[in-house]
Parts: sequence; C-alpha cells; structure tokens
Amino acid sequence: MNGRGQVWFQDIVKMHGEFAALKGVNFEIQPGEFFALLGPSGSGKSTTLRILAGLDAPTSGRVFIDGQDITASDARDRDIAMVFQSYALYPHMTVYENIAFPLEMAKLPTAEIGPAVQEAARKVAIGHLLDRKPGQLSGGQQQRCALARAIVRKARLFLLDEPLSNLDAKLRLETRTELKKLQRSLGVTAVYVTHDQEEAMTLADRMAVFMAGEIQQVGRPAEVFARPNSIDVAAFIGSPPMNLIPGHYRDGSVDIVGHRLETSLKESGERAVVVGIRPGAVRITANGIRATVELVEDLGDTAILDLNCGGTFIRARVSDGDVPREGAMISVTARTQDIHLFDKATRRRLS
Repeated sequence: MNGRGQVWFQDIVKMHGEFAALKGVNFEIQPGEFFALLGPSGSGKSTTLRILAGLDAPTSGRVFIDGQDITASDARDRDIAMVFQSYALYPHMTVYENIAFPLEMAKLPTAEIGPAVQEAARKVAIGHLLDRKPGQLSGGQQQRCALARAIVRKARLFLLDEPLSNLDAKLRLETRTELKKLQRSLGVTAVYVTHDQEEAMTLADRMAVFMAGEIQQVGRPAEVFARPNSIDVAAFIGSPPMNLIPGHYRDGSVDIVGHRLETSLKESGERAVVVGIRPGAVRITANGIRATVELVEDLGDTAILDLNCGGTFIRARVSDGDVPREGAMISVTARTQDIHLFDKATRRRLS
C-alpha cells in the first residue's frame, strides 16, 4: 500500500434546480481500500463519482484527496483513472494505441510507453490482442482493455462506474474475481459504483449505501448485512431482501401475525415496530407461525418459499432437504438473534 488515494467528502450538496441530487454527503476512504457506492438508480452514487472525478462540481461542500482540497481542481489535475460501463474505447485505434493514449497525452518518452503498455496488458491478460481494434474484441476483452488503459497511468485513484453491467452473468462473475485480485496487486484505491448489491458485497472492503441523495449507512459488507441501520437498507440489502413485518413490541418480546417471539432488545415499555427477518433465518418448526406454502422456487441447493401467514406474506430460504410441497401447511419461527427491530415512525434500527 502506497498511502496514496485517501478521499474525504465533506458536506457535499448537489442541486439540479430545485432537486437535491445529494443532500450533505460525508464519507472517508482510506488508501488502498476498495470502496463501493451502492444504491438504486437515482440515489446519487454516480453523481458522487462524477464530483470526485471533477466532471461535475458540487453546489456546496468540499472534496479532499490525500489531504488536499481539490473541489475546484480541473479533472485532468486530479491523478484519477476512470473506467465507465461503456468502456469509452476509441474504435479507430488498436488495443495498443488505446492503452498508450493516456501516456502520449502525458508526453511520456516513446521509449517508456511500449514497456508500460505491455506490462498493463499482461496484468489483465490481453497481451496477445494488442494489434486488434475494439470492434474485434468480446465484451470482456473490451473491459480488460479499458482497465489496462486505467492501470497504465498509475493513478492514485481508480473510479469504476458500473463497469461490469454490459457483461453476461458468467463473464461478470469471472471479471469480478479478476478485478478484486487486480486491485489488491496494484494496491490502488478503487471507488466502485454499482446498483448490484452482490457485486458490492463481494468486492468491497467497505461500502456506502445511498438512498435518495443521502448515505444511509457506511460499513463493511458483512456489518451492513448483519445490522442494517434502517428499514430502507434492510429492504435493499440481501437476495431475496429481508422480510419486514408489522409488529408490536412489549418488554423484550414482539407480537407478529398473532405469534409471540423473544427478541434481544430488553427495553421496558411497548411500541409499534417493524420486525425484520432474513429469508435464510426463517426456520420450519413443529409449532410457530402457521403458514401456507404458496410457491416454491427451486434453485438447486436451496429453494425460496413464498409463505402466506394469514394474509401476511413472507419468504423463506431453505436447503434442498427441507423443501415442502406447494399448498402444504407448515409452521415457521426465527431465533432470537435473527430478529431485527426497527422503529415504525423513524424507520431506524432499535439497537
């Protein structure tokens, strides 16, 4: 790790007329970190990346890279490499020329350009394609060419905007693994925009979850999954997402669908709550919440059950040995540690 590529966003607001695209965004990224900006379309994550790249200016607030205020700096002075989902390759140039382009723009001596291009191409395994034009490459190869062009600049920051979204599912998985290894070997700070939570969960050291122009939560993927701090984050993270069921909390336990469950919250008093239970935490049991199995989605090693609990619908993920048939009546429950409680009014997690 070279200690370069620290980022700090301080109270960043971005207005488009009356519309607030970003409403006071704060976060910090450490050198060498793989940091994901995750959220649904229109949540502000790409705007955040554009402001970091210098392609867009904030309405207010400040951006720092390596302790230096770069809010007003020109994009080309920021020492940043970008990879877009469209790859942005020049179709009339060969792969070699595409990769060499940023070095030529930086007026690097010709004798140094060749070895640098070869080295970058080797890192992404396209050394044998240097004479081809982008039109002769597959989607995955074009993606690697775009990555090599970013690597060759040895920038302090890699910005990746949905770079895998144009690839098919199998290639996306392979490229994802390669991308993580590549980032580790380069020791470079990477900021990665995606709406695909599986991508964020597997790639990121930490992530920021965006909703409607605000960051709801920042943390390691496992932390955000285990302890979502709001109903919105809970509903967004996880596949299938968390079941969110209206409930009534009283003195350490909660009533949902006419059934009482113990919780790890030990506050006295009572209040209306929303109870969160992940599909994988729903257990089939001898006695519990009565449910009719309305649909079984068989995924091979697991199955997703759509359950009707007296008009309340929940989803369960069960292993292949436990799959009931459609139409069966079963009982389900959840362990105390698997029950998440959210305040109904504030939508925030109850600790």
